[in-house]
Amino acid sequence: MGSKLLEKTYFAPAKINLCLHVLGRLKNGYHELAMAMQRVGLYDDIHIRLGPEPGVRVICSGVELPQGEENIAARAARLLVGDAQSDIGIDIEIVKRIPVAAGLGGGSSDAATVLLGLNEMLELDLTNTQLQLLGGQLGADVPFFVFQQPAWATGIGTQLELLPGLPQVVYLLINPKISVSTAEVYRSLELTKGGELANLPRFSVVTRADLCAALHNDLESVALRRYPQIAEIKQRLLAEGALGALMSGSGATVFGVFADFAAASAVGEILAAETDWWMVPVKPV
Repeated sequence: MGSKLLEKTYFAPAKINLCLHVLGRLKNGYHELAMAMQRVGLYDDIHIRLGPEPGVRVICSGVELPQGEENIAARAARLLVGDAQSDIGIDIEIVKRIPVAAGLGGGSSDAATVLLGLNEMLELDLTNTQLQLLGGQLGADVPFFVFQQPAWATGIGTQLELLPGLPQVVYLLINPKISVSTAEVYRSLELTKGGELANLPRFSVVTRADLCAALHNDLESVALRRYPQIAEIKQRLLAEGALGALMSGSGATVFGVFADFAAASAVGEILAAETDWWMVPVKPV
């Protein structure tokens, strides 16, 4: 294997959606979206080891996959390596810290991190753009995590532009310990507006007040009807002094916006004493 790295640990961050507009449903079943996305400092650990025994193997304790379904990180490794290097063994161990089915993109981030990591370890020299195209074959959020910067995402979420100048804030992530089916939320969405990207106000924020005024999620009303805990979390965050609060993605995680880490942590301690919700304060990445 020459000078290739044989073993390395990478860190796969979570994401939040600062805004999520659903513009319409496409013929292929996907939805046309316009989203502002930002990575945050909550990470899964991705440990990759190269060895002589051919094949891709993934260990991810605590995550139960449906019968016959393969971990997206394993699919990412197979897609990247393909037949060209089928004699290489790839062992991946994932330590999950990002809740599953929580609107935080954990699985997509794991897959993107495997693409980026193996590209480095195997010295494949693929460009970020090439890796984004591969990521799009795995899931709509994967290219965003390959992009590795705040982004304005359009199309099905894979067309990315840099979103510069976001204000310094801290987010308190809260999840009521329920898993939400993204597919179910989208199926239940009533697309009453014939959305057009050109008619959308561009997500352009400078101050914390701008950010909080721009928070928006078309999926939130659907999830609120099914999971009243989401509304309760939003209400509690705002009552305790959050500058803004929004459900991320298809839920059920809600984030509160705070000026600094101390303020977010203090509210987290208050709510942790009164509820069994999962929560963590995080900085943007």
